[in-house]
Amino acid sequence: MEFYRFDQEVGMQITKFDSNFVMSRLIQTSKDAHIGCMHLPANGVVGYHQAVSPQLMIIMSGEGQVRSGNGNEVRVKAGEAVFWAKEEWHETKTAAGLTAIVIESDELTPAVHMPVREPISE
Repeated sequence: MEFYRFDQEVGMQITKFDSNFVMSRLIQTSKDAHIGCMHLPANGVVGYHQAVSPQLMIIMSGEGQVRSGNGNEVRVKAGEAVFWAKEEWHETKTAAGLTAIVIESDELTPAVHMPVREPISE
């Protein structure tokens, strides 16, 4: 399990075409990718399962806890992303609710685009 940041502080200021915004790059793939938006309600759970392919969970709002294998739960919040390798066992849960974009593809290399963040155990 790897953790990344995509908050405004790690993005790039864009001024091309008279623009004025910050862009935080997430991922780039040349292979097929499945991209979805996951809405976990209060006390929601994505049950403990094995990743079918590499997957990146990009937390847009809320907060929760993730774990991989038999490891400790790690707190995650909006502005952070979690990456699981193919066949890695993992679980996500939240007390207050969480909304995330999930990208699944055989070709994901988030470390190329986002800075790593150190995990904070519960």
